[in-house]
Amino acid sequence: MEPKNPRTVIRGHAFKYSILRRFPNSSEERAWREFLPRSDWPSHYTTPEFFLEPFWEGKRPFSILVYDGDKVVAVLTGLHEGNHVISGLPSRPQVCFDRAVDYSQAAHALARGLFEEAGSAKMVSLYSWTPLEILRDIGFKLRAFEGCVVLDLTLGPEVLFQQIHTSGRRDIRLAKRKGVEVFEATSEADLSAYYDVYCHWQRTSRKKIEGERVSFPVVIAAYALRSNRRLFLARYGEKIIAGSSVRFSPGGLIENAGNSSLDEYIRLKPNDLLKWKMIEWSCTEGFSRFSLGGAHPFHRKSGGSVVPIYRHRVDRSLLRRHDLGDALIEAARQSLKRIPLINTTVRNILGKRSR
Repeated sequence: MEPKNPRTVIRGHAFKYSILRRFPNSSEERAWREFLPRSDWPSHYTTPEFFLEPFWEGKRPFSILVYDGDKVVAVLTGLHEGNHVISGLPSRPQVCFDRAVDYSQAAHALARGLFEEAGSAKMVSLYSWTPLEILRDIGFKLRAFEGCVVLDLTLGPEVLFQQIHTSGRRDIRLAKRKGVEVFEATSEADLSAYYDVYCHWQRTSRKKIEGERVSFPVVIAAYALRSNRRLFLARYGEKIIAGSSVRFSPGGLIENAGNSSLDEYIRLKPNDLLKWKMIEWSCTEGFSRFSLGGAHPFHRKSGGSVVPIYRHRVDRSLLRRHDLGDALIEAARQSLKRIPLINTTVRNILGKRSR
């Protein structure tokens, strides 16, 4: 159900919105960047550099800026995935708000922009770090996901290291003792070595890879965005054995992404050392929070808190088949909880299909 009023008015106050489908002009960029230090969860994908990403070919990237007068008070970015207009993922919201704004007002304006951008799309989804209850009133269904482990970087590296589970600290020390080194990629040769690891990792039996392999030219283009992304590599002797990247909004949220490693060197715990070195680097660079990109046990042993992520979705498909599918899966999940010793594989399948 789409609001009929052409303006969003709540409690006597009106916010306007602007939809961008390309990199902002100078005045838009200035207002956008001035907003980011005032926002709650500023990330790489809520900065203007979102439009410079090389991954969006054919997906028609867009952003929605919500204004209070001349001041931006909320930003959302998103893509067109066929008949699905989507902002974010269960592991990665792409929306942030001015910390002083009334979230309900700003969220309502964002929804107006989303409906306009979506047109006749069969599904509209928005992921956020905060449940936006106001969106229920205009047809969105709210669902909480497990979310991500998030570290408070203001605590400093010494405190953060002590918060790591005993096994995690042991694995970091083991990697160092075995001679694993971590360094930041700075050359095309470094990127080529990482790409070799990435290609091998895609063929490994311990991972189910979704989507097509990213080409090497796209990798080069992505890591050229050094103001918002860095790549760290783990080396054993002269060989690159693992790599992991971070993307960020300077001074705001930094997110772990793009980890790849070689199976035959996992015993050396390169991923544990990679993650720790990225945390240390993030503290030094003055970031406020570090999202590990999920809540897998490997991430949970790093300390921090698991912060849920919320999906707000409007299903416009025939008979609302996506909502119906979610309801059936949830009913099955609740039934399984009442059956002792149920196969965990079945639970995992249900969890993945409900996303």
